[in-house]
Amino acid sequence: MSKSGSLWGRLCFSRGSSSRFAGSSSDAGKRRSSQGHTKMKFGFSLVKGKVNHPMEDCHVAKFVQMRGQELGLFAIFDGHMGHSVPAYLQKHLFTNILKEEEFWTNPELAIRKAYEKTDEAILSHRPDLGRGGSTAVTAILINGRKLWIANIGDSRAVLAKGQQVLQLTVDHDPSTERRSIENRGGFVSIMPGDVPRVNGQLAVSRAFGDKDLKRHLRSDPDVRCVDVAADTDLLILASDGIWKVMSNKEAIEIARKATDPQAAARQLTTAALERDSTDDISCIVIQLQV
Repeated sequence: MSKSGSLWGRLCFSRGSSSRFAGSSSDAGKRRSSQGHTKMKFGFSLVKGKVNHPMEDCHVAKFVQMRGQELGLFAIFDGHMGHSVPAYLQKHLFTNILKEEEFWTNPELAIRKAYEKTDEAILSHRPDLGRGGSTAVTAILINGRKLWIANIGDSRAVLAKGQQVLQLTVDHDPSTERRSIENRGGFVSIMPGDVPRVNGQLAVSRAFGDKDLKRHLRSDPDVRCVDVAADTDLLILASDGIWKVMSNKEAIEIARKATDPQAAARQLTTAALERDSTDDISCIVIQLQV
């Protein structure tokens, strides 16, 4: 990701994963829910962008068992000015969410508290993690029935529900959050280039890290809960390397034509490359009904 003009780096790609593109990582997984009657599959694909820096995106895609419940944990972390912050998030954010006491009774509160505490930890680790930052979109699927989505920045979660295509996240753009930025003493400029930026530097108004700009930024997430109904069939999490070159509807249409979620994820990253997306391109496709 290039939002602005290590130790954590090796965490960004899964060991043993297959690779279709140079600089990319892709793999697939499937798991039967603890309820025994719903099978969910997922696939993911991460492709290094054409810009001249190392891959800055990380992901999480796995199922875990806790307290007799099955949790699907999925995330895209889209870094800027290095991969250290997204790699830290990959290792720590879900751990921090799940260890909040309120998670089992008030998931939204637990998510909000964990996002805040994780950002504070990143800022306190600045000598190790550098000056960069990261956006985030996270999804927690509880027993295949309840979906909790949170995000900061411009990575998205998009849901297919019957004939509807629903964007579950909010793009945190400097132009739409100008008042908040200005109230914090910052400004929004379209220089350099033609993209609105915080203080002429960062193209998102919310992010983890970015200590040099933090007093002008927010790091609180938008959080949304969705019930997974019988007609809720597909969820896509992706970085803006996808969304810069295709609409939500186009992404769902591509994914639905694929043979399985892994093929869908690869086809989405391939389509983004063919449409000249220059950013790092990362996506996870979760098939909620099989």
